Amino acid sequence: MKAGLRILSPGLGATVQDLGRSHARHLGVPPSGALDDYAHRVANWLVGNAATCATLEMTVIGPQVEILAPADIAVTGARMDLRLNSGAQRQWTSFRVQPGDVLELGLAENGCRSYLAVTGGIAVPEMLGSRSTYLGGMLGGFKGRALAGGDLLPLPRDNRPLLERPRCLPWTPLYPDNIVLRAIPGPHDRFFRQGLDCFFTSTFTFSPRSNRMGCRLSGPVVSRDPGAPASIVSEPVVAGNIQIPADGQPILLLREQTIGGYTAIATVISADLWRIGQAKPGDTVRFVRVALAEGQHLSLEWLRFLADTERLLAGGAQHDPCTG
Repeated sequence: MKAGLRILSPGLGATVQDLGRSHARHLGVPPSGALDDYAHRVANWLVGNAATCATLEMTVIGPQVEILAPADIAVTGARMDLRLNSGAQRQWTSFRVQPGDVLELGLAENGCRSYLAVTGGIAVPEMLGSRSTYLGGMLGGFKGRALAGGDLLPLPRDNRPLLERPRCLPWTPLYPDNIVLRAIPGPHDRFFRQGLDCFFTSTFTFSPRSNRMGCRLSGPVVSRDPGAPASIVSEPVVAGNIQIPADGQPILLLREQTIGGYTAIATVISADLWRIGQAKPGDTVRFVRVALAEGQHLSLEWLRFLADTERLLAGGAQHDPCTG
């Protein structure tokens, strides 16, 4: 491998992420991976990578990065003040960089997380089939931790061909402060026959007590039915589960745990999970009830949209897989 990026200033909690290690749950290892997998995928497609390649996930405050090898780069996700050698640079488009160039990203102005993709992907070693960082277990990514000043991020050994021309997404996604998430009741909605309507008709606020494990919400108390348990024997959880702890304030789970012991009133459909990755403290959220069959249909439509977007950006070319 060859050094491709040098971290001059790390920003706030930047980590290496890909689409996660979904096949390691039986080992007690959570999937991790990009919280906004839509922005992650598009960043990769813009530079000619497969969606599975590792990107740099940057939260709230972006890093300052020195370029060590010629490459195409794209930054997607939350709008940050993106500058190349002090000159303003567009997001959601690819651009060429050369050794000695310096890339700077500022404070997120719209949304919470941005994604930086580079030709060939960030070639940190795979751990359990993924390059994603699991901070709780100090596993994967760059030494299992958030990036620090002086870190050298590797690129693949082989010299990947650069793009013949820049790529650009024809639209710019927006991340509103008022989020709407579609959710299916359950798996423990039987304990909330009286509280279910309250949950689906209320507005909640994202608390500062949020991280990659989950987001705590504040709002009306969601009550259990009389005699319903406040907790259960721990069982498997998935991203999008909405737990109700004893205080009645929902917890929206993300990608850093495998089991949980709170009852879950509803589950956000997979097609909307990327929206949660862009929620910041103070944003509000409402949940819209959908049936299981409708949720499955919406998720299939989302997968078709992703496939169409990849074809649009690739222009008939084949995206390069990731190698070490």
